[in-house]
Amino acid sequence: MLEKVDALDDLDKKILASMMESSRKSYADLGKELFVSSGTIHVRIKKMIQQGIIKREYLDVDYHKLGYDVTAFLGIFLDKSSLYEEVTQKLKSIPEIVEAHYTTGNYSIFVKVICKDTKHLKEILTEHIQALPGVQRTETLISLQESISRPLIPTIGA
Repeated sequence: MLEKVDALDDLDKKILASMMESSRKSYADLGKELFVSSGTIHVRIKKMIQQGIIKREYLDVDYHKLGYDVTAFLGIFLDKSSLYEEVTQKLKSIPEIVEAHYTTGNYSIFVKVICKDTKHLKEILTEHIQALPGVQRTETLISLQESISRPLIPTIGA
């Protein structure tokens, strides 16, 4: 069950928006940008981490430059929807799976996979995902180009 968090004020939203554009900004730089002390920034960010609003910080990496040339989306059909938690726990052990979603519609689970090439993708599919107990079948969509990738910046004043 999702826990309700305290409402964010405009300063919290401005901190989030600025950090989502560049998480490498120091608290001092954020404070200067938003006309508050770095201590205020620190307290606000700590509060948002404790509330689970900020879940993690990570680098946005160009996987193609690291030799990962295939991004695919897989629709996973389960034998029974009650197997979702069990299968998802096993999917977490496959490092090439970078996102997984419980969905409505045709698929029980929809995942994003990043692989070196189509041979690597086939290996992940056949030896890891399709071999899981409870996975009935999969459908694969290979991305030809990522056109948009951005965070959702919270609106200020809303």
